[in-house]
Formats: sequence, structure tokens, C-alpha cells
Amino acid sequence: MAGVERRDVLRLSAVAGATSVLTLGGVSFARAADGSQTSRTVKGRLPTGAPDFVYLPVEVPAGVREIEVSYSYDKPSVPPGTKGNALDIGVFDQRGTALGGRGFRGWSGGARDRFTISAEAATPGYLAGPVREGTWHVVLGPYTVAPQGMEYEVTVTLRHGDPGKTPRPVHPPERARGRGRAWYRGDCHLHTVHSDGKRTPAEAAAAAREAGLDFITTTEHNTTSGHGAWEGLWDEDFLILCGEEITTRNGHVLALGTDPGTFLDWRYRARDGHFPRFARRIRRAGGLVVPAHPDCPFVGCQWKFGYEDADAVEVWNGPWTTDDELAVAAWDNMLVAPPAGRGPLPAMGNSDAHAEPQVVGLPQTVVLADDLSRQALLEGIREGRSYIAESSKISVRFAASGEHGEHAGIGGRLAVDADAEVTVRLEVSGAPEGATARFLTDQGEMFASPVSGAPLEWRTRASLAAYVRAEIRHRPPVGSPPDLPGAMAAMTNPIRFGHDG
Repeated sequence: MAGVERRDVLRLSAVAGATSVLTLGGVSFARAADGSQTSRTVKGRLPTGAPDFVYLPVEVPAGVREIEVSYSYDKPSVPPGTKGNALDIGVFDQRGTALGGRGFRGWSGGARDRFTISAEAATPGYLAGPVREGTWHVVLGPYTVAPQGMEYEVTVTLRHGDPGKTPRPVHPPERARGRGRAWYRGDCHLHTVHSDGKRTPAEAAAAAREAGLDFITTTEHNTTSGHGAWEGLWDEDFLILCGEEITTRNGHVLALGTDPGTFLDWRYRARDGHFPRFARRIRRAGGLVVPAHPDCPFVGCQWKFGYEDADAVEVWNGPWTTDDELAVAAWDNMLVAPPAGRGPLPAMGNSDAHAEPQVVGLPQTVVLADDLSRQALLEGIREGRSYIAESSKISVRFAASGEHGEHAGIGGRLAVDADAEVTVRLEVSGAPEGATARFLTDQGEMFASPVSGAPLEWRTRASLAAYVRAEIRHRPPVGSPPDLPGAMAAMTNPIRFGHDG
């Protein structure tokens, strides 16, 4: 049957103080014979200031085997410094579009121009399952709109016939053999073809092993389709955790180590007040709430939700850049004034690798955990028993001791009186040539020394420092301003001084 075309003229509406949405006039299909195919095409225009989400209702009859959606939009030239058109896409099934995602069936953002869903299979980023009768919704996300507006076209195709059966997804185990209580290296922010990455899960796992990692977390943008895509890629010494990068218009947050299949919605802004609800949902699913690249300068990437609901923060994302420097400085400022009701927020580092030549494991979070298991790793991250390194070549040992045998390592508290003398000790192996170590407290840098094969020691009193942490920095580039530190090679979470309470 030939496709039927319709053009929509939009009348925008919004809820004051909340994320705006728009629902278009729907398209409908009649039941058809098995083996047949029917299509409908909708064209329309979105102006500058379009709602965050535009829903196209699709009336799906009984007897549909597969739904396919394709779309396109224009990309006119724009003045220098002005954002052009970028349009995301996803779909919700007959269970509806209510916030929380009960009807969620997939999201690919702007990574692909078409997708298919059937009971037997689905395009990466989408969830296989029956195409049941009812009102489905194609969701368009106009990320940025050019001054001229955005012309778009959506074509929905239904293929009729026997639906087939949905395979049961195989999810990673929660535990690997590991090495008992030890330091485990992981990259908890990775993308594959299940969102906007180019690597397959097999390629990402191979890159992680080559980087010397013990575990990774799959964190695709706004979808869980990758949770069941790693079958055969874990083993006794390599663990895979499930998660999601919740990609809102006001920043991205990692739902780290959640129960397999847990979907977290992204359709809100900070002003809507919904984020605490989803932070609680992450924790109920066994995961951690980790704001990602909070000072990233790209559209929609800077973190606007605050840190009251965070369990850790990703301060180092990919190769070291200025926004990482800003993130570390902001994190350091919170160490003496953490969000109400909680201790210092631990820092993490992850690669956010999408494709070659981005390096998986640059950087990596090295966690002291009781074993190589989901629960033990998340506990170590939550308690700050970790450091960040640019590669598995670098290992760090950092501890503080008191006059009477008291001892604390990374993420711990050295329980000594305020007037007690404290010795801080750092050992580094695999540091880059010309590296410098820095000890920082709430007063800033208090000790610096070139890194050599010998341990570094610094003495202070507990009353003079609320905490101490270490950085290992590369030699600054030739011609850098005086006192400007080089790029980060490794950094630790802090050791705190004093008694609890």
C-alpha cells in the first residue's frame, strides 16, 4: 500500500516552570493481511523555542509483526556562533508516555535515522517485544533549533504477520572470582552501538581488557537495551555492571550498577523538581547516583541539579581538559562543605569512550573492594575508597598515620586529636617522566615534590587540615605560565582527620 502523507502545523503549548511538551495529531492504520506493509508519513515544522519533546501518536492495529520508524530534518546554514538543527528520536508503546517510562521501548537520540522493533529483535537502543495493539508514540526531541526553524519528516511503517517470540535477555552476573580484598580497576562510563557509540559490546570489552581493567559499566544514553548485549563477554576475572547515562537538558547523570533492565527517565529539567524521585529510583535499584562531566561546556551537559542527591561525582572525563580542572576545583570546594546530611562526595574518573581513537580506561577508577562483585565495588566507590589514574600503568598507595599507631587509607578517617602530629605518605609506581606529586588540604597545596622511586612523606597536625588528598601531575607543557600544574596523571579521594561527629 502506498504511503499516506500529512503535514502538521504546530501550535506550541507549555506548562509554566516545567519542561514543555507537544502532542501532534495522530496517524492511524487499519488491520491488514499477513505479509502486507503499510506506511504513513508526517511532515511538519518546529520553530525556535520548540518544546523539549514532541509526541506523534500512532494507532497500531492488531496483527502487527514489526514497526519501523524513519525520520529526517533539514540543516540550514546558520550565522557563526548560532546552534543549528539537531533532532533526537525514540518511541513509547501502548502503555503510554507517563514520566517514569512504563511504556518506554527505546531511544537513539540523534545517532541513527531509523529503527525497527519486533518481538524477535530490535535496533540497538530499542527493546525487542511484541508490537501490541494500541496508541504508540514516536517522541521527537528538538535538541537545538536553527533561527529558520526545523522542517522534519517522520515515516511509520507497519509490517503485518505472526509476531514471533521474544528471546529472554541474558544479563551479566553480579560477581566474578577476583582476587579477594584488592584494588580493582574499572571504567564506569562507556558507550557502544546501543546509543551513540561506534564500538560493539565485544569491541568495548576487548578494549577494556587491553586497558587492564577488572570491570566496566554499560551506560548508554537513555536506554537499557545494552544490558542484555554482553553475553559471553564476561568471565571469572572480568565483571560487567549495568547502568544508564540519564541525558537531560540540564546535565547528565550516571545510574551506576543498577539492577539489569532498570530504566530511568530523562524527560525533565532541574526546574521541574523531578530529579530527587529518580535518584531514589536509582538507589532502590541498587545503584549509585553519579553526575557526569559536570562542567562540560557542550549544550545540555553542564550539571544543574545540585549534589544533594549524589553518591559520587565524575570529576575527570576522558583525556584531561580545562573542564576537568574546573570539576576538580568545584569538588574540592565541597570537601569541607558537603551537601547537607552527608560526608564528602567521592570523586570518580571514567573514559566516556564512544569510538576509536578514544581510549577505554582513560581515565579509570581504582577501587578498594572486598571482592570483585557489584555490591563490593559500589560500596567502595560510595565510601571513597578509590583513586583515579590515567592508565593501569600507574599505581598509588596513599595513607596517613598518627603518633600512636593510628592509620587511615584513601577514603578513611584518621581518628586522632586535633593537636596530634600526622604523617602523610605517598608511593607511586608508573608515574610519567617529570611528574610532580602534590598534597592538598582545605588550605590548598601544602606540599609538592618530584615523583621518584622513593616514597614521599609530609608531616602536619590534624588541627591544620580537615583532610589531605594527593595529585600526581604531568610536567607542564613548555611555555606554560609559572605555577600552572600539568595535566592530571592520578588523584586520590581524601583522607579526613579527626574523630567522627
